[in-house]
Amino acid sequence: MEMTILCAASAYEQKFYINPVFDGLPDRIKEELQVICVLFTEDVGGILLITFDEAGNLELQTKHETDDLLYDEIGSVLKIKELQKTRVELFEALEMYYKVFLGEKSCY
Repeated sequence: MEMTILCAASAYEQKFYINPVFDGLPDRIKEELQVICVLFTEDVGGILLITFDEAGNLELQTKHETDDLLYDEIGSVLKIKELQKTRVELFEALEMYYKVFLGEKSCY
């Protein structure tokens, strides 16, 4: 199944990445995504990926290194659920943006 990465943050590298395909997003939205991702990884560790599936649905995914004893697996699940509740409007707007402006041409 193909997915398109919107953005990601890594506690390991202490870096934030936003896919250049989404350069058209307003700066305020890009900054908000950066805050969400960085705070998430500072809280629970690991890597947070915000992606779109083939149908254009936004997904929050977390990964971690197998030997990472500081990664909070329970905290990551709770934090994702919290973000899905508190950022509904942002995530719905991002899905709409993806479906209208990018659709299938951004998958690679």
